[in-house]
Amino acid sequence: MKIHQIAVIFLFSIVLAFPVFAQKQKKEKPNSEIVKIFREISAQNIENTIRKLVSFGTRNTLSAQDNPTRGIGAARDWIFDEFQRISRGCNNCLTVEKQTFLQPKANRVPEPTNLTNVVATLRGTQNPERVYVVSGHYDSMCSSPTDATCDAPGANDDASGTAAVIEMARVMSKRKFDATIVFMTVAGEEQGLLGAAYFAEQAKQKKLDIEAMFTNDIIGGVTTFKNSPNRNSVRVFSEGVPSSETEQEAATRRSVGGENDSASRQLARFIKEMAEMYSPKFRVMMIYRRDRYGRGGDHIPFVERGFSAVRFTEPNEDYDHQHQNVRVENGKQYGDLPEFVDFEYVANVARVNAASLPALALAPARPKNVVIVNRLGNDTELKWEANVETDVAGYEIVWRDTTGAVWTNSQFIGDVTNFVMKGMSKDNYFFGVRAVDKAGNKSPVTLIVHH
Repeated sequence: MKIHQIAVIFLFSIVLAFPVFAQKQKKEKPNSEIVKIFREISAQNIENTIRKLVSFGTRNTLSAQDNPTRGIGAARDWIFDEFQRISRGCNNCLTVEKQTFLQPKANRVPEPTNLTNVVATLRGTQNPERVYVVSGHYDSMCSSPTDATCDAPGANDDASGTAAVIEMARVMSKRKFDATIVFMTVAGEEQGLLGAAYFAEQAKQKKLDIEAMFTNDIIGGVTTFKNSPNRNSVRVFSEGVPSSETEQEAATRRSVGGENDSASRQLARFIKEMAEMYSPKFRVMMIYRRDRYGRGGDHIPFVERGFSAVRFTEPNEDYDHQHQNVRVENGKQYGDLPEFVDFEYVANVARVNAASLPALALAPARPKNVVIVNRLGNDTELKWEANVETDVAGYEIVWRDTTGAVWTNSQFIGDVTNFVMKGMSKDNYFFGVRAVDKAGNKSPVTLIVHH
């Protein structure tokens, strides 16, 4: 440990003395436990879950809640039982609950209706107040979102995301993490993101420290696009300008830039980095949009309330097998059926989730109140608050050209809370800082703005 401290001090002195233009991002060594989690994700389990969810005939939010074999109530109860079964396998490590609320009459809700989110919480061991949420929506629809009786198998939209969440719960519940992970399946997505909005609003009112939220929606890798050039990839949508931005924050952004550097976009960069480390053959396509063109998903209620959140979605959607009544027309099959889902593709998306979520929950929180001291000069002075975690080894400064999509350079600078980048003008680069613990786990980056 003393040798390491000496090395850090020596490195620190060198960095203070000379510009640090040449220090590229180092190739990180994978965490062996995350590698095991990644490998334990099972495409067969995911297929079994998708087929089970499809077997309920319809999961429309307005469908029967008291029929044991058909409708959203049967699906809700099965998911709840499945989470409980997983919990029994880890000595009741999960807190499994039904979060039920009365949804008033709305655009796609003709009468007040009870909606239920099924939630399984794996409490963190070191910093349980810090929370990460991963979700899929278990409701489905055919052509009309208010048709409660038609067959709506919803194999891709979104039994695929629900199955991924349940499989992650199965694998990750066997482990312990510093922070809390919430595995969540929500209802009412097709009615207007209602279940997710309720959870996010409750979290805001309770002042929950949700550091990140992933939603998995339409991750089935529709088989009609098996030959697509983007086949071995998943889109991760993240907003640039935060939906919750205040006037003061907007003024700062306009002054110093940062339209491409919201907390949600830093989360997307983190996920891309984890995918490159753990899943080099299945890549992340960062999409610089909040969601698909003119459309929305369950991460939106979270970003609107100030939480960082992203959406995972397959790169090519087939609209003949999405939001369609099941039918054969002119010899062509329509409907969101399991035969159009690539279960190994779903598993690959779940694996990217299951590399990124543990990496977040094992690492320290993002540094807070990170600023550039606003004074004239060609050096750049950076300051931030010390993290509260006891196992923080120090901090890493990252930077890139203002035209860069991802962080390209980094420098570990030890356990300090201010640093001067000699010969590097704040006008010419974007800077960020991330916390690093003694095991080498790294937080997402916090963009540095002026003070």
